[in-house]
Amino acid sequence: MEDFEIKNAIRKLEKKEEKKETPSKEEKYNRPSWDEYFLEIARMVGRRGTCGRGRNGAVLVKDKRILTTGYVGSPAGLNHCDEIGHLMHDVINTDGKISKHCIRTVHAEQNAIVQAALHGISTKGATLYVKFEPCFACAKMIINAGIKRVVCQKKYHAGQLTRNFFEDAGVEIVHVEDKVEDYPDQ
Repeated sequence: MEDFEIKNAIRKLEKKEEKKETPSKEEKYNRPSWDEYFLEIARMVGRRGTCGRGRNGAVLVKDKRILTTGYVGSPAGLNHCDEIGHLMHDVINTDGKISKHCIRTVHAEQNAIVQAALHGISTKGATLYVKFEPCFACAKMIINAGIKRVVCQKKYHAGQLTRNFFEDAGVEIVHVEDKVEDYPDQ
């Protein structure tokens, strides 16, 4: 009798565990959209960045397939900000405000585009996913690379010119949050 009772108790426990693992109708899993999926990958790619001012990551996608990735870092073979410090440069913005920019590094967007060129991958018609809106120099590269859509988590403090050029060139820009990415001395 004892073996029978033990086996019954085990079966009851197993059935309870099965019920816990199977979500009820109220607990339906919300699968991420394609934009959410690729933005999350871009955030992870950005963690490889070697300049602490933003640690942006970029993912170039076409037909729901990743073409290339890029993150902020010095040109190949050169020392990184994390190793020897920033190479700061003052920039006078259109509103007259001076902001500081590290010019040692190649931007994430630029690295993703360069990786595509290096490996012979067409970026025509692709979508670019980034942590925050591309700067003006990156925007011009994006336009010339034939990228047609840019999805970014946040805005860039000096992004108005980027938005203007994208509009004129027919590049769609999507901001997930209507917030500006914040980093030191912007």
